[in-house]
Amino acid sequence: MTYKDLLAWQRADKLALAVYEVTKGFPATELYGLTSQLRRAALSVPTNIVEGYARQGDKELARFINIAIGSLAETEYFLGFAQNLSYISREKHHEIDGLRKEVGKLLWKFYEKVRTG
Repeated sequence: MTYKDLLAWQRADKLALAVYEVTKGFPATELYGLTSQLRRAALSVPTNIVEGYARQGDKELARFINIAIGSLAETEYFLGFAQNLSYISREKHHEIDGLRKEVGKLLWKFYEKVRTG
């Protein structure tokens, strides 16, 4: 089994791709601001799963899943902020946020499973 077999990683990867797609429509003035911050946070979720999975032991994996959960919280904030600025439509925000919530549930389940052994 590899990290690609993990449903949490699959959905987190899909979320990162969705964020990259939606931020293509952000103003050019945001390239080094909100666009960069949102992309970094969203991409951090699947990459922390990958890094944790590559480490030795459940303790290390749990630590990286915890970091991914923090990055997911950042993603939530940035998505809401972008919607408040009208960079993302209400419908698109709802779609992406639904995926974010799904990732959050999967990550918490995974974290609890790994943490408790």
